[in-house]
Amino acid sequence: MKWRSSNTIILFILFAAVLVASSYAQQLPKIGVINSQQVLESSTEGKRVIAQLQEKDKKVQGELADIDEDIRKLESKMNTQRLTLSEQSLLDLRSDIDRKRTDRKRRAEDSLRELQELQLRLFNKVKGELLPIIEQLGKEKGFDIIFDLANSGALYFSPGIDITDEVIKRYDASKAAKK
Repeated sequence: MKWRSSNTIILFILFAAVLVASSYAQQLPKIGVINSQQVLESSTEGKRVIAQLQEKDKKVQGELADIDEDIRKLESKMNTQRLTLSEQSLLDLRSDIDRKRTDRKRRAEDSLRELQELQLRLFNKVKGELLPIIEQLGKEKGFDIIFDLANSGALYFSPGIDITDEVIKRYDASKAAKK
């Protein structure tokens, strides 16, 4: 009799475990992934933002190159005319070179800060425009959560859960519709 009740209890526990396992399997979240870096590099708007940042950087680099050229000219003048210039003229020339170097350093620091602020502002704008698209796509596909591969550190994911291309397509379509 004890043996029979033990078997019944074991069967009951196994049955309960199977029920719990099957209900748990049905409750696993559906996961999607997106690569925001790829969206930025491949979407029309992302390419425009990157081009705008590169244009700004190119302009700044040109300005810095002009300042560098002015410094080289002053240094060359000081080196070639060192023997013929008065002591005061040499001091003035050194002072001009130091001032130009300081101006260049400040301009480089200011430009870097401005470029970083512009990059943050533009990327946040794109991110703000992408979120509704990603949310809508997540709802349509029944995802419980969507991870950004650019920020997640994921080492592997199934390509079937990657929605990056669909997000790029919808984002480009939304920007084209606004034009």
